[in-house]
Amino acid sequence: MNINKKVSDYFNNATEEQIAVLNELRKLIHDTVDNVCEEIKWNMPVFNNGKDFAYLRFSKKHITLGFYNIDKIQDPDNLLEGEGNTLKHVKITILEDKQKKQIEKWLKQITE
Repeated sequence: MNINKKVSDYFNNATEEQIAVLNELRKLIHDTVDNVCEEIKWNMPVFNNGKDFAYLRFSKKHITLGFYNIDKIQDPDNLLEGEGNTLKHVKITILEDKQKKQIEKWLKQITE
């Protein structure tokens, strides 16, 4: 896993519960997508493999996992939020196995 200290520092500003979820999401991204690089862009962690494909952000009540180039993602249950044509996101408070499996599918779709 190619860990960026600036991303770790960003995570450390969250609550303990959020740090655990952020690290779990980070690991899921790195385990699912080949050649992932992470960096801070626009004051948040952005993940790419030659092209930006996802970002993480936290707020007081939830963590946002966002996706770029959402035209590649299939979301028949309308789980993703956002009204733009290029960005969509999902808000996470607790990461459950069902969510992890869905996120893994989205990551595979968006990086194919």
